[in-house]
Amino acid sequence: MCALPIRESLKRIQVYAPAKSTEETKRETNDRPVVRLAANENTLGFSPLVEQAIREAVSTIHLYPDSFATRLRAKLSAARGFSPDRLLFGNGSFELLSLSAQAYLSPGDEAVIPVPSFGWYKVATLAAGGVPVEVPLRNHKIGLNDLKAAVTERTKLVWLCNPNNPTGTYYGEEELETFLADLSPEIAVVVDEAYFEYVDQPDYPDTVKLLDRYPNLIALRTFSKVYGLAGIRVGYAVAAEETIRTLNRLRLPPNVSALAQAAATASLDDTAFVQAVLDNNRAGKQYYYDSFRELGLSYLPTETNFLMVDLGFDSSSVFAELLRQGVLVRPGSDFGMPSWLRISIGKPEENRLVIEKLSEALAVASSSSNK
Repeated sequence: MCALPIRESLKRIQVYAPAKSTEETKRETNDRPVVRLAANENTLGFSPLVEQAIREAVSTIHLYPDSFATRLRAKLSAARGFSPDRLLFGNGSFELLSLSAQAYLSPGDEAVIPVPSFGWYKVATLAAGGVPVEVPLRNHKIGLNDLKAAVTERTKLVWLCNPNNPTGTYYGEEELETFLADLSPEIAVVVDEAYFEYVDQPDYPDTVKLLDRYPNLIALRTFSKVYGLAGIRVGYAVAAEETIRTLNRLRLPPNVSALAQAAATASLDDTAFVQAVLDNNRAGKQYYYDSFRELGLSYLPTETNFLMVDLGFDSSSVFAELLRQGVLVRPGSDFGMPSWLRISIGKPEENRLVIEKLSEALAVASSSSNK
């Protein structure tokens, strides 16, 4: 059997490895109930308005969806104060990241990427024939000065994640403006803001307000996190009108399903649900901070719906023990941080279970190391 030859650039791409699914985890734990806090999902679910909207939209699934998401575009524009012509909707942020790389990278062009950060930046870069230039975080934060130092005449794109996944850290408005002012306007800057709703810091930058001064910016946001629509796939880009027209040349028509559009549109009406999600996240974050301190563990203060905690030793054994107990988190080895665990913030009872099982797993690890 003869294998088909593939493009050289694709040979460097590893298959993207997301967090284990609930189904995969149940197979590994003999169908034991699983608390899944590994993928930064919203365990409060979604607004009841979403379910109603999906039920009503089901009757239209024999028709192709609106390729330009007209109702969703109008609702989001009104809710956020965006110009409708500055919006592009995608099948989650993954599609929008890939479109950005395809639009602005030619073979051999460089893309600057902070690491560790969201893994799809590198995949999208390589798929477009680009060259990833990886810049390590500084004290677990994206150092914009470090990224700027990595820019060369071959740089055509810079990937930013604010707040950063997996560390939960952020950079401020002054840092971003200084970075943009010193950067060539011919370099695209893609800012992934999947977790922006969770941020409490007053100096967090409003990237969208910078578009008039820096039209090379592309802000990406999602309905997957605070709105709880991860399974239905809706993301959006906010950018200069010329950028949106460019990305539309590559976008698959139609790319956002009728059910997804209906769900996202309805979710914007339920501000009480969003507030409940944010309140739960703040309380859960503080609970983890207090619990980690009691356990003597270091952690990274977060501006997201997840936390990174440092066990001080290879976390793989604790990850495996938690999994055996039906608690799924994310091992830090997935991000080049082998002593860490990433834990999504869940409902109070889920958070309490994590700390209970983590305490037990740490005791087992300590006992094993003393033998």
